[in-house]
Amino acid sequence: MLCKICKKEKPIAGFLGLCRECIIEKFDESLAIIREAHKIAREAYRLPAFPPKAKNGLACNTCGNECKIPKNSFGYCGLVKNSNNKLIRLAGTPEKGLLEYYYDPLPTNCVASHFCPASSERGYNLAVFYGACNFNCLFCQNWFFKNLTKKLGPLVSASSLAEAAMRSDVNCVCFFGGTPDVQIMHAIKASELMIELKKPVLRICMESNGNANPALLKRFAELSMQSGGCIKIDLKFWDERLNIAITGISNKVSYKNFEMLAEFHKERREPYFLYASTLLVPHYVTLEEIKNIASFIASLDESIPYILLAFHPEYKFSDMGFTSKEFALKCLQVCKKAGLENVEIGNKHLLV
Repeated sequence: MLCKICKKEKPIAGFLGLCRECIIEKFDESLAIIREAHKIAREAYRLPAFPPKAKNGLACNTCGNECKIPKNSFGYCGLVKNSNNKLIRLAGTPEKGLLEYYYDPLPTNCVASHFCPASSERGYNLAVFYGACNFNCLFCQNWFFKNLTKKLGPLVSASSLAEAAMRSDVNCVCFFGGTPDVQIMHAIKASELMIELKKPVLRICMESNGNANPALLKRFAELSMQSGGCIKIDLKFWDERLNIAITGISNKVSYKNFEMLAEFHKERREPYFLYASTLLVPHYVTLEEIKNIASFIASLDESIPYILLAFHPEYKFSDMGFTSKEFALKCLQVCKKAGLENVEIGNKHLLV
């Protein structure tokens, strides 16, 4: 494909039409192309192209996007509306969580399974898939969640979810999606109820992009820590320009929240509390990106597990290739050289 900026033939995602180098070196020139790509991707689901920042809009502080929603319009996630200057939460409250859940036999394909004690247990994980997100990853591996956002269903209360977790053979709960961040109030209430029901073993975990309201994420972290669970944050890119270009959103909040969660990890390294992961997207995630992310994690705590995930071509990056085994192994060595003690390659069956 020809990059729309440098006009050179490069292995790039055709939908975005930009090479990594131009995104970084000519970011201002790339912005119009970036914005158009995200607008097209999201308009099919009737979602705003970018987080609204209306001068007189109503503020939603549920997640790191901090939308300011204009009158009779939606927030970025599609779950919050300014209805005649009144903020209406259509989902993500304790009463209404936009999600699907199912019982997943242990051991699951959880990103943290390399290190989690549940991987050696019999029983089930209650997998809670939230149907909304505050990123717009053009390579999203679970992009079908957008259909849940569009139809705004099914809706499940926190109390109903807590009851579902009380099945005798359920050992853990994992909130993921989409991302739990835009419905974290629902996840917090469900977790509080699960802990109140005092089941002997019920680890409460989360997989997130980290773009959460810091105070709400801290509250969930307290509950997860109390239950013996863990939190996994997907650090998608190191360079903020790449994050904006390919996810539509800055990664500043994600990294700040990761630093906060690292303090919890220092209090409980067994079993590990905090995990990081990065999807090895060909030609956009480079060794330099991995080196910077690994060095950042190691600067906080060298014991934090880091999982390098093999990429499967999906969504708007369906024309990209799979991650090569050679590249994944090089990333592994870079991480170890940066000082990380616990690094694994995930999705090994996808490597070519």
